[in-house]
Amino acid sequence: MKNPFHIMIIPTLGCCSDCAYCWSSEEDSPIMSIQTIQDTVAWLKEYRDDPVTITFHGGEPLLAGPEFYRQALPLLSEGLAHLTPEFALQSNLWKMTDEMAEALVPYHVPIGSSIDGPREVNDPQRGTGYYEKTMRGYEIARSHGLSVRFICTFTNRSVQHREEIFDYFMEKGFPMKLHPALPSLRDDSPEEWALPPEEYGELLVYLLDRYLENLDRSEIMNINDLVRCVFTRHGTVCTYVDCMGSTYAIGPDGGIYPCYRFVGMPDFLMGYVSDNPTMEELAESKGWKLMEEYRSYVDTACGDCAHITYCRGGCPYNAIARTSGRIEGVDPHCPAYARIFDEINDRLNREMYEENPISGRSSRFRKKKVKPGILSLVQKIISN
Repeated sequence: MKNPFHIMIIPTLGCCSDCAYCWSSEEDSPIMSIQTIQDTVAWLKEYRDDPVTITFHGGEPLLAGPEFYRQALPLLSEGLAHLTPEFALQSNLWKMTDEMAEALVPYHVPIGSSIDGPREVNDPQRGTGYYEKTMRGYEIARSHGLSVRFICTFTNRSVQHREEIFDYFMEKGFPMKLHPALPSLRDDSPEEWALPPEEYGELLVYLLDRYLENLDRSEIMNINDLVRCVFTRHGTVCTYVDCMGSTYAIGPDGGIYPCYRFVGMPDFLMGYVSDNPTMEELAESKGWKLMEEYRSYVDTACGDCAHITYCRGGCPYNAIARTSGRIEGVDPHCPAYARIFDEINDRLNREMYEENPISGRSSRFRKKKVKPGILSLVQKIISN
């Protein structure tokens, strides 16, 4: 299966919030020029010929201002019309205004934002006032008809409130997408907020159970993705696929990187859009070779793992960023992935056995009323 073509445009590494576990908080970082957008269009015109999704990420991409989007979106949409581009944006929404929303509406830009639960859980780890500012931006975006979904970051502290957080998302009618807090690359105490892999694994199992108990009232996008991985035997989101050659991030200065997480890290710079590099030229860069080395490492280190075809060692950034590019292990959340993949596989096998039991034992199983399980979730995913 061919991976979707995805370009992340990073208008700035700056951010107007100062989340305790995050890596970017300087609001006055440089802003991408429109010339860089023009160079991006010129590069992508000849680079690949399949449909592309373009996500504005950061930092905080709305710091670029509405005029940036009034110019950038038509340049990308019209200049890359043969690639039928679709757009998305990841923002904390603090800078959302009517003017900004009006620049996004003609291009039907869905927005991913971040809320870690109710105010009393969110603000202690994202900063006082964060919840109010984000929800104010959310209301402005929704009033203009823009779609907004929230990512919830679980830290080693907020995970203690997992029931309260799940109930909050369900009661608000918000689909949940979750991230585990990673060790910070900018902090003297990198593990202060990080969610340990074992706790992350147990959290995923807990959320699977709560989701199945409330299948008609809730949605957890990560669980959908994980079940889809197991059912199709193929990774469907960037954490669980070989992303090289299909995903790139473009930094504020036009630098090309494997992913937005690597932007600004010199070892992972692969080229510049202004040079109009070919894939062969990008492949000669140190950043590309590091990613290829990681891919080869996964083939060996995970070769005996039952989940290798749809996990692929997890996220390369998680695995190699903290070691300055040394390939010394896979994604440290591997135990969490194994835990939830094992759980889904085991439940799926039990359910399929009970639905199609060995001859002579069917009546006892078929008359038994069962709670919604993995197969019920598969049906929901397919119907959506």
